[in-house]
Parts: sequence; structure tokens; C-alpha cells
Amino acid sequence: MSTKIASARISEKSSQLLQDLNNSLPFDKVLYKEDIEGSRAHAYMLCEQGIISKEDYEQIESGLYEILGEIESGTFLLDGDDEDIHMAIEGRLTEKVGDAGKRLHTARSRNDQVALDFRLYVQNNTKAIAALLAENIETFVKVAEENTETMLPGMTHLQHAQPINFAYHILAYASMFKRDYERFMASYERNNYSPIGCAALAGTPHAIDRQITSDKLGFNAPTLNCLDTVSDRDFALEILFNISTMMMHISRLSEELILWSASEFKWVTLSDRHATGSSIMPQKKNPDIPELLRGKTGRVNGNLIALLTVMKGLPLAYNKDMQEDKEGVFDSVRTALLSLQVLNEMVADMTVNKEQMEAACMIGHLCATDLADYLVKESGLPFRDAYHITGNVVNLAEEKGVDISELSLNDLQSIDSRIGEGVVALLDNRASMNARLSEGGTATVRTLEQVESLKLWLEKQK
Repeated sequence: MSTKIASARISEKSSQLLQDLNNSLPFDKVLYKEDIEGSRAHAYMLCEQGIISKEDYEQIESGLYEILGEIESGTFLLDGDDEDIHMAIEGRLTEKVGDAGKRLHTARSRNDQVALDFRLYVQNNTKAIAALLAENIETFVKVAEENTETMLPGMTHLQHAQPINFAYHILAYASMFKRDYERFMASYERNNYSPIGCAALAGTPHAIDRQITSDKLGFNAPTLNCLDTVSDRDFALEILFNISTMMMHISRLSEELILWSASEFKWVTLSDRHATGSSIMPQKKNPDIPELLRGKTGRVNGNLIALLTVMKGLPLAYNKDMQEDKEGVFDSVRTALLSLQVLNEMVADMTVNKEQMEAACMIGHLCATDLADYLVKESGLPFRDAYHITGNVVNLAEEKGVDISELSLNDLQSIDSRIGEGVVALLDNRASMNARLSEGGTATVRTLEQVESLKLWLEKQK
């Protein structure tokens, strides 16, 4: 007969293959802190409600504290034949305190215990990721403050479009990360409800008080419906979605850093701390960090799709399929935390090559739209007519091998006599950049407003 704790109905020893398939201890041992924290709160509530004696509670509390120390010191190795972290800790507790340890599981099931431990893990790491996002935003803002006058070509379709400043560009990523931060924190609030006390699926006949455990564990309140609670993994899906969206933003920035650090651009130089060499070409300096960050985005996307697929066909309530809910989350969380830390370091240490950026603004006729806007304002031309006139001016600049801003007034008027002297001052990249004064625009004064807005927001998050 099986001697496992949770096997009263089973009369034959489990197949070794079943044990191998069923065993989650190798990965769910990550939850040992959350399991002990949840068990301590549950034992406290049982004692407060008179369901277990004070003596039993004190033995349980002392035993759990000792087990935490044993795990962290390495004297209790989580590599035995227990099927999961919950049974490993309960078994060790029973070894230590006897019958008191056996009473700990009163009025709870592994279903609500797992839901609690996993939710605590997700909630804790949701806040940890949000904190790192805020650190990255702060770094972006510092880089921006130093570059509100540094011009580079703003692009669409990866083609030179209009002159912008580098601060404006990097603040676009700060804005993305701000949305990511808010998404994580909204998920934290939405999911900050305690599962413990739901038992297997329908609650318990014991006279428990779920509010006690909820308060003890820092939740807003107990969950509403126990059937939903033990089968709910929305909180896990949310952190996976939030990480995937965040990593997509990191990947987009990484792609630009890879391009900008290439010889064809030379807009930024990554520090030697954050680059690698080639095994055969001694001149090479490879942007491995942004390449790895870009690659890891596919990894976290896969984890999201995997859990969505696991959950899509499950009837209520708990099903063993849900054991597959954790490894992807653990992996995505580790990836997110490391990615944010290394990205922050890399951006803080990189050098912005201002001269190279500004030189690139003389390629691609970045002031062309300014000429079209001038014709609309000064001559009352419909924009489409002004657009075609400007196209002919660009063609002339191409024939002459110069930027549109380098054409003389005679050159401009040879295309259309309605182009007056006032346009010469407008066909200047810095003037063009600073002319974009609409709210949220790239003019230096507007960029500085965005810097101040983000600094104020960061202060409120502390």
C-alpha cells in the first residue's frame, strides 16, 4: 500500500511512471516560503477559532519556523520522493511535532493551499517587476534630461521622416513602461484576494474565519466564490500577459539599440560591460544583451500560450492539468526580473553619440513636411497640392545631391514662385523640430514637459 500522506483511498503502490509524471516537487519547491507563510496564517486562524489548541498552534508555528531555516540553510533538502512542496513541508512538520502537524490541514485542501501559495508568489513578483519597471523609467528620464536638444531622424517604415530629439524618442519607451507598470499594479489590486479556506471546492463545515487569514496575509478580502477560486488561474495568466507585453516593449527597444550601435548608424555605443567579442574576429563588439532580450520575448510569449491552452477546456473545479500552471510562470518571472535589471544597467551605461545622430538628420529631407505646411499657411493651397509641389522640390534636391534644407531660395522658387523668403528659416532641422509644439510633440519645450510629468509620476509611486 502507498504510504504517501494524501493516499487514503489508494490500495496499491503507485507506478513509478505515475510518480515521475505526478511529481511537481522539482519545480514547485520555489513556493516554499509562500507555503510556510500560508500555513502559519491558517494555523493562526484555526487557533483563534478554537479549532486547534493554543499548544498545537505554538508547536506548528515553531516547527514551520524551524523548517524555513532548514530549507534556507540546506539542511532540509527538497529532493525527496514527496510529490509536491506542500506534502514535503507537511511531512517534515509532522516528523517534528507529531499530531499537531497532522492537525494543520484541518479545514483546507491542497486545492486552496496551492491556489494560495501560487497567488502569493504571483502577487509578490508582480510588485517586484513593477518596482524594476519604475527604476527603468527613472533611468530613461535621466537619459532624456541630457538629450532634449540632441536631434536624430524620427522614422516611419524605418525611413527618415521628421527631425525629433533623442529625449523624445527615449521617453516613448518610458511611456510604454509606464503603461506596463500600471498594468501590473492593476492586476495586483484585482487579484489581491485570499483563496485559503475554500477547501476542495465548496468551502468547509468547520467554523473558520477567512477574514483572519486574509488580513494576516495582506489580502484585501477573501475571494467571493470557492468553486471559482480553486479553479481560477486568471492571476497567473495576467502576469504572463503583462510580462509578454512588457517584453515586447523591451524587444522593440532592443531592436533599435542593435541598429543604433551598428557601424551604419553609430548613434549609440554600448559599454564593454554589456557587449561581447567574437571567437574568430578580433575586431567585433557584439550587442548580445539586446539580442538576448529580443530573443527571450518569444520564450515568454510561449509560456502565455501554453497556460491559455491548458486552461481552455477544463471543467470546474480543480483538475490535475493545472499542475502545468507553474513552470511557465516561474520561467517568465525569472526572465522578466533579469531582463529589467540588465536593461537598466545597459541603458544607464551606454554613450549617446550626438554628432552622429545630428549628422543623420541631413539625410532624407526631414523638413519636407514643413515646406508643405508653409504653402498651406502662406498661400492657402490645399494640402494635397502643397504635397505635390514639395515632392517636386525633393526631386530637385535629389538631382543636386543635397538635402532639401540646403537648396537656395532660387532653387525653391524654380519649382513654384509662391515659395517666399520666409521658408528658408523654416527649412532648418532644429527649427522644424521645435515647430512641433502641439501637446505631446517633439519640440524641446514639450519634451521637457514630458520629463517633468514622468518625474512627478515617479515620485507618486514611491
